[in-house]
Amino acid sequence: MNASAGTQLGKRIKEWRRKRGITQEQLAELIETSYKYIQRIEGKNPPDIRLTTILRLAKALKIKPAELLRF
Repeated sequence: MNASAGTQLGKRIKEWRRKRGITQEQLAELIETSYKYIQRIEGKNPPDIRLTTILRLAKALKIKPAELLRF
């Protein structure tokens, strides 16, 4: 995933997380990861994200995975 696609994905995750009223810590708990990882995903230089993680994020945010991948 290139940097701009990763950054856009992070922005979408952050947007949906805030719409749902979920903190980074709560989201991390829901998908069984550390909140530091969520911070990195939503940050300026996000790591590559596995498809399985995208699926878990979408489920936790109660949206379809396509909502996260729509740029």
